[in-house]
Parts: sequence; structure tokens; C-alpha cells
Amino acid sequence: MVALKLPFLLLALNLSLFISISSSLGEVQHHEFVIQEVPVKRLCKTRSIATVNGQFPGPTIEARNGDTLIITVINQAKYNVTLHWHGIRQFRTAWADGPEFITQCPIRPGGSYTYRFTIRGQEGTLWWHAHSSWLRATVYGALIIRPKEDSSYPFVKPKKEFSVILGEWWDQNPMEVVRAATITGASPDISDAFTVNGQPGDLYNCSSEETTTFPVNPGELNLFRFINAALNAELFVSIAGHTMTVVAADASYTNPFPTSVLILAPGQTTDVLVAMDQPPSRYYIAARAYATANGVPFDNTTATAVVEYDCGCHSGLGQPPAPPVFPALPAFNDTAAAAAFSCSIKSPKPVKLPAPVDEGLFFTVGLGLLDCEPDRVCGGPNGSRFSASINNVSFVLPTTHSILQAHRLTVPGVFTSDFPAAPPVKFDFTGDNVGRELWQPEQGTKVYRLKYGSVVELVLQGTSIFAAENHPIHLHGYNFFILAEGIGNFDPARDTAKFNQVDPPLRNTVGVPARGWAAIRFVADNPGVWLLHCHLDVHITWGLAMVFLVEDGAGQLQSLEPAPVDLPLC
Repeated sequence: MVALKLPFLLLALNLSLFISISSSLGEVQHHEFVIQEVPVKRLCKTRSIATVNGQFPGPTIEARNGDTLIITVINQAKYNVTLHWHGIRQFRTAWADGPEFITQCPIRPGGSYTYRFTIRGQEGTLWWHAHSSWLRATVYGALIIRPKEDSSYPFVKPKKEFSVILGEWWDQNPMEVVRAATITGASPDISDAFTVNGQPGDLYNCSSEETTTFPVNPGELNLFRFINAALNAELFVSIAGHTMTVVAADASYTNPFPTSVLILAPGQTTDVLVAMDQPPSRYYIAARAYATANGVPFDNTTATAVVEYDCGCHSGLGQPPAPPVFPALPAFNDTAAAAAFSCSIKSPKPVKLPAPVDEGLFFTVGLGLLDCEPDRVCGGPNGSRFSASINNVSFVLPTTHSILQAHRLTVPGVFTSDFPAAPPVKFDFTGDNVGRELWQPEQGTKVYRLKYGSVVELVLQGTSIFAAENHPIHLHGYNFFILAEGIGNFDPARDTAKFNQVDPPLRNTVGVPARGWAAIRFVADNPGVWLLHCHLDVHITWGLAMVFLVEDGAGQLQSLEPAPVDLPLC
């Protein structure tokens, strides 16, 4: 394959300048992540899983705003792998973003690659995960960004901090689950359990002794950093008996508000303050699915962890501890609870929205079906294959180059620049009985070009072509303001007036409501190619993705950095 032929001296000078500038902003951290398979026992069974450094979940990275991270990934597993630093802006360092065949070719077994990037203007809870097939089922970890040394939290400093990473567990190898589904075009098998910090909790077989426990003391104020690392499930979460005060989401501070329940889509994070003000005892943290697609199977189990007061008063001598108190959780399909929580998240103070809008885009997102090819057995509805699309384009990953590499080298035939700004056909997007002619999307590798500095307003419209479902849409390389969400078909004459232009939240993942829409706005100030996709991995597997190609601006500081010398080849 074609290697990137750039002067080594230029690369060396660029890296030296990069580290020099980064060092003046904060510390330079070096990490080594070894992707390796280790045996892990869950739900009474032992199987080998892919991990980082043998840990599940993987190691937590703790940094400060302004720090530079240099992370060398060594692949000793049997699968191709990339790592994505979810929510990191990656200013001018798109080569370090991580989605396979978008910004890099995967790291092959036996290979390595070093990710280099600087954290700029971000604080709070993010996370990292594999971005190659379904490896992120077990390859993930927390990325905590603290304020600079001379700064502090914009809220009362907590006594303790806990990372609470929600995940999914399959008794079978998730890579085989997605492989089987890809062959037949059927819906993949659902997970066997949800997890909290890698453990299902004591509502599952063979799991009681390993249930995750968070030790607390009466009267203290603690910070819980919730991360939804599940592959295909949005989750309701609650702490029995305790009120949570939301103070941040997706590494952006929020106007604090109290709540008894959180809703997190895959990819989203939420930081909450919790006062340990209840009678000293044991209290469950519980998580279970928020499922919006009618008739589609989902994991209906409940994962638990325990908040345990340290007071020496749980039970008499030799007696087992008292059973934890269980919280009230919304019903699986409680859309009102999910919407109420999402609409409560606001920026902590009035914001200056970027304006005027240069690019007004309208993207439909949803599921469809592909006709079965001749001489093939397909497992989808009525002998079809499941598909998904944005603006009727089902995204296909390239295989010979990454899109970013093809863009920089002007390699033809890898992608086209004709992604539509609006759906090719207008119809009742959220209505029932959508015509069969709209079920089958076009397959392709298309990008939408944006000029550097352009202000983009994007309406994401859910569809009910097949199953109407809530879609958590994540944009790599950017944060965006969520202007509004609504139910039904977006009507600019009616719904633009609903936009929050005072204190909209800043996030990197937005839940597009089932049979509804969401409107976001951002400035295209980061050159490179950036994946926009549904963070339900089954949907990105089916093609619910597209790519923004943001052109270089004027001068070096508005241009993509040169490619690293160790960039993996396809």
C-alpha cells in the first residue's frame, strides 16, 4: 500500500514544536497501552476478552486541561484495533482521533501506533474506547480531565470522586456476535448483562461477591462520574435514597439541577454531586435499559453496584450485612422521563451562539432494509438485510486507505464529496406505513465538505422507515450546542422559535428522540475528517454514519498537522 511520503525533518521539527508548545501549556504524559487477551469470569463462565494492559475496564487516564498525552498502543491481540479518545477536540490532530478507516488504518496484530494530542479548553469526564468493529465491548476506560493547577471546580469541592462506567457483557465473543449478524443481515444477539465497572452486580448469577462497591462516609459530599460505555443500550441510572445534582455532561459544566434519575446514551457522560445524607446503610446504584424501538428485543436485566456507608453499624457480630435499598427506576419505555432529564441540561451561564449560519443542513437518520442478494440467505425481516442511513446514504468504510489519508494524498476512488445536505426525497418522516420504495438506502462512502470557520446548523430528523428509535448521534472532533429537541417532523416555520439561544448545553453526543428531531450548531474550526455516527454500534455497523471534511484555514495554526511517521498502513 501507499505510505505517506513526507520529509522526515519536517515531521521531526513539527513533533518537537508540538511537544514544546504542549509542555508550556501543561504536563506531557506518556502511557503504554498493550492490547491483549486475558481470561475473565462473568455470569459463571470464563472466556478470553480483549483488554488494555490486562484490565477490564481499562486503565483510567487522569490529566489536566492543557496536558499533552502521548499514548503508545501495542496490539498483541488477534484483531485489528484503533482507539478513540471520545470527546477530545483533537485540534489539528485528526490523525489521533482513532476511528478505523476514517482517520487511520487499523493497528494490525503485532503492530503499534502512538497517539499524540493536547487537551485544550476541556474539563470533566470523557472516556476512551476501541473504534474497530465491536472491540469496544471490553476495550474502554475513563479519561478524567481536571482543571489547571491554578483553577478549581465551579462547585463545592467533593470529598471523594468515583468513576462509574456502565457497560454490556456477552457470554459469547462480541466479535463473533457482530460477525454472525453481518453475514446474515439479521439483528445481532442482545447482551446477557449490563455492568458497572465491569461487574454485573448481585442480581445476576455468580456475581454477588464481585459487585462493585463505593465506600462513603456519612455527611460527605462526593462526585460520581457516570459514563455509558454500553454498545447498544441507553440506560436509566439511579442511586437509592439519594438526590443527584448534575454539574457536568460530556466534559462541559452545566447549570446544576437535582434529579433522582439519569438517562445516558452510549458515549455520554454525566457528573453528579451526591450528599451522603441518608441513614448509614447500603444503597444500590442500579442501571437498566431505556428501549424505544417497539418490538425490537433488548437486554431487560438490571446491573447494580453498592454505595456503602462506613459506619460500623451494618449488622451485628457475625451477621450478614443488611440488603441494600433498591431505587425506583422508570419503565423501559418512559420517554417522558428521558425527555425531562435531557431538557433540564443547560449551560451554566448565557452563551454567545455562533452566527450567522453558513451551512443549514437537514439530515434524516434511521433504519431501513436492503434486499437480499441472489444466492444468499438473509436473516432480516421478510428475508431482507438490516441497514441504516443518513439522508438515505448507508455509509461504507473504505479498505485501501483511511479517508483522511486519501484526502491528504489526493487518492482517487476512496470517497466522494457529494453527501447530500438534505434527504433526496421528502416524506412523512415519522409516520407509519412508509412506502416500500423508501426502505432501501444507497450505499456509499460520501463526505460533506465544510469551509474552515463556517457556522453549521444541523437538524437531525429521526425516521420510522423501519423501527422508530432514539439515536444517540456523536460528532468526532467537536462539541456542539443543542438548540432544541422535539417530537414529530421538524417544521422550520414552527420549531425554530423553540431554539434555546440563551443557555443551550454544549455536548458531543445528542439523543435524537424516537419519532422526533434535534437541532445542533457548531463552528467548523478544526481541520480534518470527522465522523458523525449513531453510537449504538449495531447501527454504525449497518451504516448510520457520514463524514464531515473540514478544509484547512489560513496559515499553520488553522491547518491539519502533518501525518505521524508511524501511521499504520492498510
